[in-house]
Amino acid sequence: MAAEVSFYRLEDLDAAARQALMVRTEDDLGGFMAQVEPVIAAVEAEGDQALIRFAKRFDQAEITEIKASEAEFDAAFDQVGAEVRSAIEYGIENIRRFHEEQMPEPMWLNEVRPGAFAGDRFTAIPSVACYVPRGKGSFPSVLMMTTVPAVVAGVPRVVVLTPPGPDGTVDAASLVAARIAGVRDVYKCGGAQAVAAVAHGTDSVPRCHKIVGPGSPYFMAAKRLLAELIDPGTPAGPSESIVLAERGSNPRLAALDVIIESEHGADSSAYLVTDCPELAAAARRYIPDYWAQMSEERVGYSSAVLGGPRGGIVLAPDMAAALAFVNDYAPEHLQILAAEPFTLMERIEHAGEILLGEHTPGTIANFVLGPNAVLPTSGAAKTASPLSVFDYMKRSSIGYVTSAGYPELAKHARTLALYEGFDGHAAAVSEARETARRDD
Repeated sequence: MAAEVSFYRLEDLDAAARQALMVRTEDDLGGFMAQVEPVIAAVEAEGDQALIRFAKRFDQAEITEIKASEAEFDAAFDQVGAEVRSAIEYGIENIRRFHEEQMPEPMWLNEVRPGAFAGDRFTAIPSVACYVPRGKGSFPSVLMMTTVPAVVAGVPRVVVLTPPGPDGTVDAASLVAARIAGVRDVYKCGGAQAVAAVAHGTDSVPRCHKIVGPGSPYFMAAKRLLAELIDPGTPAGPSESIVLAERGSNPRLAALDVIIESEHGADSSAYLVTDCPELAAAARRYIPDYWAQMSEERVGYSSAVLGGPRGGIVLAPDMAAALAFVNDYAPEHLQILAAEPFTLMERIEHAGEILLGEHTPGTIANFVLGPNAVLPTSGAAKTASPLSVFDYMKRSSIGYVTSAGYPELAKHARTLALYEGFDGHAAAVSEARETARRDD
């Protein structure tokens, strides 16, 4: 039976109770790290054999080959219907267009002083592992979001890690999406063991420089433990969202849209935040009506979130207080339902994604709009950004000084070098430099 939707009146909460609404599942990973440490150690020591054993233990899957074969790719195209394939192609095209527009110029140089040029040069990272979770569903959309910008950025080696299903195969639609995106290396391993595999490398799974994609707290804990061996990328844990609805918005739409991220799993977080008591009450009534149209599994997840301590309806005394709550929370996904959503957006400081208006539910953004749906979670949106082509690239600073520009820069650089006590620095821009050039 679905739980009653939680309700919070902001003005009645003390500081501790308000802060409790900010807590996410992965805020405290200590217990998860203790559990994944032996998994990581086993993969480091045993390689593929550990991955095969953990596939049976955690995924109830019997596998003999860790890499998906070309025959499995071909079979996937036979299994996936034309409508699903068309939707994948449509989504990948939009994601590709967005990220192509995001690509920087390969190099830029500006003349900062006469004869002195400085700029940046962008190059792709050598390799990346794209993680696609599967425990609470199949997510070809995550594969699309993680691999397409990597291909656009020009990463030479892009691999996919995803848990096998009980039959030992990779989700068919994910294999279809991988081939359409231009990725051929897909490996059957999930969770902490997948992170360990690409951090250490095994006979089957190549060691990679970076791992991207969302995952469970176990996955997040493994990334934290292995951060010295592999770049852990943007922190992307269990899903979280806020629907911000001002007075006069449609409560049925608010109810529909707050369910979106709540159905990912019981470890997700989702709030409807409003300054309107009537809207709050109406949406609270409508949510169970929509649950009645969903599967038992998804209702279980959604009701655990919206009826638990990390979700529900938050009634603010006014819009200023509602906005303050949103900015303190710094949600992964934010949808604004308002007569003038762009006006409210100007008052948003922290959000991984901002979706504006009645026609932009999270569903569209998660699958086909184009901007990346792998977003910072657990308040990381205060300092981190959505996954982008820049996550697959690195910058090298470029400097070039002509003979005409050198004297002025050398003079000031020598002054600062002497002040900081760096004799070698100072000598390199002293008369000794000109003597060395003449004597060469």
